[in-house]
Amino acid sequence: MAVTKAQEIYDRVEAMITAGTDKADAFRQIAEEAGRPFDSVRGSYYSHKKKLEGGESAKPSRTRRRETTPDDALADARAALERAIASIDREVEAAKSRADEAKAEYDDLKASAGERKQAITERLEALK
Repeated sequence: MAVTKAQEIYDRVEAMITAGTDKADAFRQIAEEAGRPFDSVRGSYYSHKKKLEGGESAKPSRTRRRETTPDDALADARAALERAIASIDREVEAAKSRADEAKAEYDDLKASAGERKQAITERLEALK
């Protein structure tokens, strides 16, 4: 089976995380190297991650029945509720990832704020 771009990005991000890079920084670096938007790289990563975690496929399976029995209806309802539980778990994980990325971005901005302000102040002084 051919390796997709999403899989390449996922594998690369995971390797960078293992090496100690923040996920957001890995997305940024890959986006810069590939000349792609940050959100495109992030979307590819999470698309492949969802696929690996058994996310919903493009074509949901449908059963072929001549008639629906009460047992069939109950089984369908149970399956739908189980998919809903799995979906909630994926939503929570995705929200945590986004929160971690936002925290990393905040930390980076906060850490560099003083230096950036100083550089701008120096340029302002030079204009006087």
